[in-house]
Amino acid sequence: MELYKVAALVEYDGASFRGFQWQKSDRTVQSELESALWKLSEPCGRVQGASRTDAGVHARGQVVAFWVRDDLDPITIVRGMNYYLPEDVALKGACGIDADFDVRRRAVSRQYCYTVLNGGTRSPLNERIALTVRQALDVRRMRSACRLLQGVHDFAAFATSLDEPDRSTVRLVHEARIVQGSELVEFWMTATAFLRHQVRNTVGLLIRVGLGKVSVEEFGALIDGGGQGTAGPAAAARGLCLVKVSYESPLAFAA
Repeated sequence: MELYKVAALVEYDGASFRGFQWQKSDRTVQSELESALWKLSEPCGRVQGASRTDAGVHARGQVVAFWVRDDLDPITIVRGMNYYLPEDVALKGACGIDADFDVRRRAVSRQYCYTVLNGGTRSPLNERIALTVRQALDVRRMRSACRLLQGVHDFAAFATSLDEPDRSTVRLVHEARIVQGSELVEFWMTATAFLRHQVRNTVGLLIRVGLGKVSVEEFGALIDGGGQGTAGPAAAARGLCLVKVSYESPLAFAA
């Protein structure tokens, strides 16, 4: 039996996971995907993710790649994997890709959304996927700070740590915006790539701007000018969701 390489679109509730990447003694998204893949297609190697989300972070548009038996078409793969996967993770689509296609390195951008519940009463449906902030946020000030993030900047201040000490902390941010609803405040950010905890550190500082604890000028001074990690503390993981991973040529996921 021959194998071929497949890309899949994955959604998961990150609350019960210790992140995406496999760990020896903890439950992760990668380990659940590999367990389901083994049941569907027997050992085919590791599952590769386009983004390594942290413990508690959710995803609506994670992209993964793996090898699978060539008698399984994409629709059968989606149905079969979902049969074996637990209820908090699911494949939303799949498609065949070239053997040398790297879903992480070939990605041209990633989009995240961070949700804040900013209301006077509890919201049981939203509290699992949003950070609760009881005090009223000045969204106008937050938007002013948000606009400073766009473009090419050194985001060292927004990086909790670096995977490699000499790695560049310069990133291109295509979009940084805030959407306000009746109770929810959403922070959307799209960039070529992100530093560790960059979005959560950014949101943590934006919330302090919205509460009047940090000025827009102080926020801006940390862009291109702050020491590593000085923008923290990071906002809680549960409010963060990986929405989309984009490629030069969109992947034709079938479900």
